[in-house]
Amino acid sequence: MDTKSIFLPALAMVALTFVVWVRMYVVRIGQMRRERIHPQSIAMSAQVAQRLSDTRASDNFRNLFELPVLFYAALAAAAATGQGTGAVLALAWLFVALRVVHSAIQCGYNKVMHRFWAYIAGALVLWTLWGAIAFGWWSR
Repeated sequence: MDTKSIFLPALAMVALTFVVWVRMYVVRIGQMRRERIHPQSIAMSAQVAQRLSDTRASDNFRNLFELPVLFYAALAAAAATGQGTGAVLALAWLFVALRVVHSAIQCGYNKVMHRFWAYIAGALVLWTLWGAIAFGWWSR
């Protein structure tokens, strides 16, 4: 088994997180410069919500540290138990793809129900991934 292959979906998630992080700062700093918003005036998230009109990327950036934390743990568990191929790998890539869709929607046109369905699909794939890892480990 190629244990490196299970880490490729993790690298893809890191790349997605980096892209959203860059987008967040481009949007945020751009608005702060245009509207001459002093950084101290948005020191807390409540102030950010009041002063900045476009928080889509920052909202998405926070989302990338919620369910994906369980994704990274699942990949580590899969690697540790030698399950980095087959269905586990396919589920991992599917989760990444669905997170890309979710991020594109949230950072783009932000239609809530579209984003919701992408989120639910990703969550179901993540729980299935954990089930596959648990089953693979238990059946050994």
